[in-house]
Amino acid sequence: MRISNCGMGVALLVAAACARGPRPVSQPAVATPTATAAATPSRPRPYPVFETRDFARAVERGTRTRTGRPGPNYWQQYATYRLEATYDPATKRLTGRGTLRYTNRSPDTLRNVFLHLYANLFAPDAMRNEPVPVTGGVELRRIAIDGRPVGEAPNDTAAGYEVFSTILRVRPPARILPGATVQIDAEWQYTVPPDGAPRGGDDGEVAYIAYWYPQFAVYDDVARRWQTDPYMGTAEFYMGYGDYEVSITVPDGWLVAATGDLTNAAEVLSAQTRARLDTARRSRDITHVVAEADRGAGKATARGRDGKLTWRFRATNVRDFAFGTSDQYLWDATVAVAGDATGDGRPDTAAIHTFWRPQRRAWAWDQSARYAQHSIEFLSRYLWPYPYPHMTAVDGVVSCSGMEYPMMTCIGGRRDTLALYSVTVHEIAHMWFPMQVGSDEKRFSWQDEGLTRFNQAQGMQEFFPGYDRESLSRTNYLNFARSGDEVELMRHGDLYPVGSAAFGIASYDKMAINLRSLRALLGDDLFLRAYREYGRRWINKHPTPYDFWNTVEDVAGRDLDWFWTTWWFETWTLDQAVGGVRVDGQMLLVTIEDRGLAPMPVRLAITRMDGTVERVELPVHPWLAGERTQTARIGSAATVRSVEIDPELAFPDVDRANNRWERGQ
Repeated sequence: MRISNCGMGVALLVAAACARGPRPVSQPAVATPTATAAATPSRPRPYPVFETRDFARAVERGTRTRTGRPGPNYWQQYATYRLEATYDPATKRLTGRGTLRYTNRSPDTLRNVFLHLYANLFAPDAMRNEPVPVTGGVELRRIAIDGRPVGEAPNDTAAGYEVFSTILRVRPPARILPGATVQIDAEWQYTVPPDGAPRGGDDGEVAYIAYWYPQFAVYDDVARRWQTDPYMGTAEFYMGYGDYEVSITVPDGWLVAATGDLTNAAEVLSAQTRARLDTARRSRDITHVVAEADRGAGKATARGRDGKLTWRFRATNVRDFAFGTSDQYLWDATVAVAGDATGDGRPDTAAIHTFWRPQRRAWAWDQSARYAQHSIEFLSRYLWPYPYPHMTAVDGVVSCSGMEYPMMTCIGGRRDTLALYSVTVHEIAHMWFPMQVGSDEKRFSWQDEGLTRFNQAQGMQEFFPGYDRESLSRTNYLNFARSGDEVELMRHGDLYPVGSAAFGIASYDKMAINLRSLRALLGDDLFLRAYREYGRRWINKHPTPYDFWNTVEDVAGRDLDWFWTTWWFETWTLDQAVGGVRVDGQMLLVTIEDRGLAPMPVRLAITRMDGTVERVELPVHPWLAGERTQTARIGSAATVRSVEIDPELAFPDVDRANNRWERGQ
């Protein structure tokens, strides 16, 4: 990737002034093209990728590299959470308390600590970019720093805390030196919103409770400042990693599905439930751990002395903790073979759990454990082995839609077989991006959603042979691109037009098609090698877009700046056309016009009279030099029946009506 000293913002506005012309990229060519000279190029030329100043400084400090690997001085912060939650289904109130410890592994001295109070999205005065139920937000009942209670800070220099929107700032009495740890004790409560809240809520039968505790904001090696963007409802999250010990108290008879390992099964589950779980751990068949007749206290769960039970969970090196609970749930379980996640030469397994209501059989939920099992096994083969102890799918409130959390997904809404598998494999694919590869979803939503949409398509193709989910993404993208309302990928998730499909098209569908195009450019094997290498380099770390681009170029050995700037920074579209065909002796001269703004190689399929098909590829570098036409010279002109551009649809051409010439037309 070529680098400029211009900042990204400058690059996007005055690229022509800052850019050095991209160097030509060698392309395989099986025919000799003839480019038509253009005295005055009538097209924009892709500019180099411009690093942000923050990234360039990270390279100088040795925490990042321009090969896409973490630098030798890479660091990231770490946290531990000991949390207690009590949920009352009757009042919808969650009461929480916790001890949160933050270790400053950075070389910087920190004056403040920032945390997210995501549930303040539901406060009356919260900033937001979509409608949500207003339930009052978070009531902080106590904050202590290193054991000393503090109140709201009267000014910017005094010890204490301050809340603005969904951000909690805590100012310790003393600065936090490199290597030091600060402890924050907190008590809080809030009303869990009804169905209609984004990514969770309570519908009167089940409660899915997410973003429920104060969570440390990210302070990373690139920005060297706290990432304190408020949660506004649309853009998702940038989260650090930590260890969790969590206690959840609910009425007895209520099942709890959560991130992490259940550590007190003997205290909360009946003997029958525990025995069935043991069976499920040894079999790839689906075990009905809790059937309809088994629900309730004394059957599915133990009986609590005061009508309540406390479930205890532990999770290590994860970025969040969520849980779902209901007394209506059925519970299915099995195992998935996840590959050799531990590196001991033997295949590992992950427990598969699904929690769902009986009436959801009509929505294919009785197949959900099989869907989750296949998803884990496929993605472990396609990417790398699944590392967590379990994967759990929960039938949640409608407004969950499909949402990912470590080791869990909440799925809401009516589904059929295809749709339920589709959302299941998509959300489970998030266990790789961003759960393991911890990108900044708020600023670069494509870095998790687009990769996941692409991985989803690969899983669906295997599970439903012949089904092409990539074609749906291509259609969605092209239709929106033709509308003229498209917005570029490199935009903060909260800055897309409200009420427009632009966010979803860019972050999900266009990015998935970008990966399809990249696969076509590099070839299947090289693409997959680069794709996997990016993930493995950044497991449990925080990659930026530059780390993704640099890794691909490092593995591929090619400068792809023209590709990144075209498809990430711009909304240029591809329109290649057969502009003319003529015979010159024994040669068929096929003129290819590049009518769009997005440069791509030209893939031609030449069909002979006897039905044989030959392939010709014209390189991208004439387009990069400003040309608008290239000519392919094809021998034995009389035997050519037709010529077509990219019949395999490898690249997203906006007008395929002009892609084909056939003799006699």
